[in-house]
Amino acid sequence: MSAREILVVYDKDCPVCDAYCHAVRIPESVGELRLVNAREDTPVMAQISRAEFDVDQGMVVKADGFLYYDADAIHALARMSGPGGPLGGMNRWFFASKRRSKLLYPVFRLARNLLLKVLGKTKINNLKLAGNRRF
Repeated sequence: MSAREILVVYDKDCPVCDAYCHAVRIPESVGELRLVNAREDTPVMAQISRAEFDVDQGMVVKADGFLYYDADAIHALARMSGPGGPLGGMNRWFFASKRRSKLLYPVFRLARNLLLKVLGKTKINNLKLAGNRRF
């Protein structure tokens, strides 16, 4: 029997996003975590674009055939993650509550977008929106 696959689709060019995603731990009993760079052309990115989820404005978690986006994605990931590791307890406290996720995720997204602007990164623009190249 194969393990349940949990995909986390995020912007690998964002140093904070990359550090966060590499720090998250999912217990083997829950499934196997696989990180997907949103800047690469993959079948899951095509699915995300068809769902019209803007990955410049939110991460995506795919589990059990469902796509979770934005605050729902980080909430789902926090609920699946274990309490161990350097980030475990803090991650669960911030995001295991759906209410806290909805309140805090926009703040973290704003900080991320400002960081990427300062770093001179371009947007992924998976929805192919005109004039949507820079943060």
